[in-house]
Amino acid sequence: MSDDNHPIRIGVMSCTNIVRKLSRAINLAPNATIAAIASITNSVEETKSFAASNGFPPTAKIHSSYESLLQDPDVDAVYLPIPTSLHVEWAVRAAENGKHLLLDKPVALNVFDFDLILAACEAYGVQFVDGTQWMHNPRTAKIQQLITDPDSFGHLKSVHSCFSFAASEDFLRNDIRVKPGLDGLGALGDAGWYTIQAALLANDFKLPETVTALSGPVLNDAGIVLSCGALLSWEEGITATIYCSFLANLTMEVTAIGTKGTLRVHDFVIPFQETEASFTTSTRSCLNEHKVMTELPQEACMVIEFARLVGEIKNKGAKPDGFWLSISRKTQLLVDAVKESIDNNLEPVFLSGR
Repeated sequence: MSDDNHPIRIGVMSCTNIVRKLSRAINLAPNATIAAIASITNSVEETKSFAASNGFPPTAKIHSSYESLLQDPDVDAVYLPIPTSLHVEWAVRAAENGKHLLLDKPVALNVFDFDLILAACEAYGVQFVDGTQWMHNPRTAKIQQLITDPDSFGHLKSVHSCFSFAASEDFLRNDIRVKPGLDGLGALGDAGWYTIQAALLANDFKLPETVTALSGPVLNDAGIVLSCGALLSWEEGITATIYCSFLANLTMEVTAIGTKGTLRVHDFVIPFQETEASFTTSTRSCLNEHKVMTELPQEACMVIEFARLVGEIKNKGAKPDGFWLSISRKTQLLVDAVKESIDNNLEPVFLSGR
């Protein structure tokens, strides 16, 4: 068997619930395999039990520390579903050890921290992809294609994106996403990441000129954002509103309005069906429903693309694809801008030169 046919060996750094979903995705991906797992909160026996109950290959190594996993020569890449406050340390260490990075979002607590990760990835030639799964759904590419078609959609005028869910009292007290020492960006870094990236995608990832938080943000006693909205403005007269919340009913919607058409998605973050994703378009004369079929769930599509990029580097000497670093940095920059506007009494934040 040639090197090209060997699956990319991924090490998993955690035993959290999201790892259950991603482990399944890696097992479904034909070009990837789980090579190892490490946990700093579980014992070795607990980690072994987790691996066995989640379908890890019997050959997967059990490491007792992150350091040991990163030094494992049989690991090509790592998945880091760890608290955001730990991203800089362990992502940089992973890059220094030549491990390609699949990093959960938000990618950092702020863009300055992310730039340290970016610099390490570039210095050590490793591939970076953030764990935003909806970006890898085939529907997303179809949506972007239609929005950028001047014949059917016209010119983009406005985007509205929302991701909210009503979290339990236990979540609001104890989840790492509401703890300042762990994931200090709250709903903005979690749900807001998706809404901001949707607005960027509709604008072909061009940064807005200004970001202004909307009135009524809700913060917990530790100052963590539980709910907020923002207005993004581009110099061409394009606007976008985003809303993210841990306090409102489950909603995952995007509406993009052009001069000739309108596009709507009702489940953009997690499709209601794994292998079928739909959206609607409307023009002056008709309403169309579009269905995009896929054999695999979007998280498996993400793993396949990540492993493909890593394989190009490992087997063919290709350079890392900087697209994912670029859009992650832009998304983080806008997360920071919304937070800055909230902290400064809803004053607009100007992004020129950032």
